[in-house]
Amino acid sequence: MKVNSNLFTSILILLSGFTLQANAQEVKVLQESDITEAAIIDALAPEKIGRTRSFRPMDDQLESEVNQKASASMLITFNTNSAELTFGAKHALDKVGRALNMDKLAKFGFVIEGHADLSGSYQFNQRLSAARAATVMNYLIHMHAIEPSRLTAIGKGYTELMNKDNPLAPENRRVTLIRIDNNNR
Repeated sequence: MKVNSNLFTSILILLSGFTLQANAQEVKVLQESDITEAAIIDALAPEKIGRTRSFRPMDDQLESEVNQKASASMLITFNTNSAELTFGAKHALDKVGRALNMDKLAKFGFVIEGHADLSGSYQFNQRLSAARAATVMNYLIHMHAIEPSRLTAIGKGYTELMNKDNPLAPENRRVTLIRIDNNNR
């Protein structure tokens, strides 16, 4: 019986490792220095489905997985209590702008979400995150000629903390781009 108990414990430990690894991958936030055109395209471009020999219609679950909205969370820095972009943020957004103009992303729209940490009141963080998302949107429109109809800016305040264990963590002060299909705009 002890052998079965050890085997069961080993399987649980192994499975929990996979769960932790999967959760760690979901929480990836691109630092400004990690933002490249290729990283943005990889995160936001739809995945291509390989050809099959079968003529069966695509399974509904598979189709919904393929059509899920892709997103890229980025640590875009701003001056404290301000929606003014830093030099590093502008440099990172230049790469984002070039990526959004590439063929793989040019036909899609994007929601730009501004996020805040838990410092400050709800109302302050809501306004600040909305202003930061708008600043990013305006930068991409004016500096990279992104069509305004492709972008929507919204503020999330601190309603979607990425790091709930540390509500003041930098990854909670982020901008997230979410790809939307043309028929969803």
